[in-house]
Amino acid sequence: MELLRTENVTKSYDSRVIIRDINIHLLQGELVSLLGLSGSGKTTLFQVISGLVTPDSGNVFLNDKNITGEPGNISYMLQKDLLLEHKKVIDNVSLPLVLRGISRKDARKQAQPYFEQFGLEGTEEKYPSQLSGGMRQRAALLRTYLCSCPVALLDEPFSALDMITKGQMHTWYLDVINKIRLSTLLITHDIEEAILLSDRIYVMTGVPGEIHNEIHIEKRRNERTDFNLTPEFLDYKEQILDILKQ
Repeated sequence: MELLRTENVTKSYDSRVIIRDINIHLLQGELVSLLGLSGSGKTTLFQVISGLVTPDSGNVFLNDKNITGEPGNISYMLQKDLLLEHKKVIDNVSLPLVLRGISRKDARKQAQPYFEQFGLEGTEEKYPSQLSGGMRQRAALLRTYLCSCPVALLDEPFSALDMITKGQMHTWYLDVINKIRLSTLLITHDIEEAILLSDRIYVMTGVPGEIHNEIHIEKRRNERTDFNLTPEFLDYKEQILDILKQ
């Protein structure tokens, strides 16, 4: 089932075209990566999809409803976790519920059951400064999920983590989205990350940024243990590198 799509989205700033004629789609339960070099317009596209900015032309549809320029329909997590340092973790993650008018007490009660599922049990009464980088990202992802939007936009959420923590977070996130059926559109410039996590990869290149290739990763997500050590993985990586070089 097609959940999200963009149709011929173009956006410019100060007469400079940043992205041009972008057509992408996301199916229910999919994880799709938007892969490209810095400056190719990936974040601008996310801002359009989330409704934070309005495109010069083109439209964004969620469940066939035109949501172009309408914020609040899609969850958007930026690269930094943006946790509020003066609030406890449970109050940070339940903030979207409070902003929807739910009392702080009830918001805490609704958020509590997810702490175990997101690997955050025991952190409820801690402050963000007491968490590791990986745990902070888990808290930020739970907050994004509690926005109760069917699609999550993640803008390089794992880029600040060390290699070992990043690998652990990849495994954890795949497990979580399989359980909660969260559809995810992920920005990354890390080719290996895109191959390991994605059902499909859109490769974005050029100035202005355009979608030049769509790559389907045939290996099932739940069968990707040590996938990065296989010839198949290296074939995907070589294919993407060739596209980016061109």
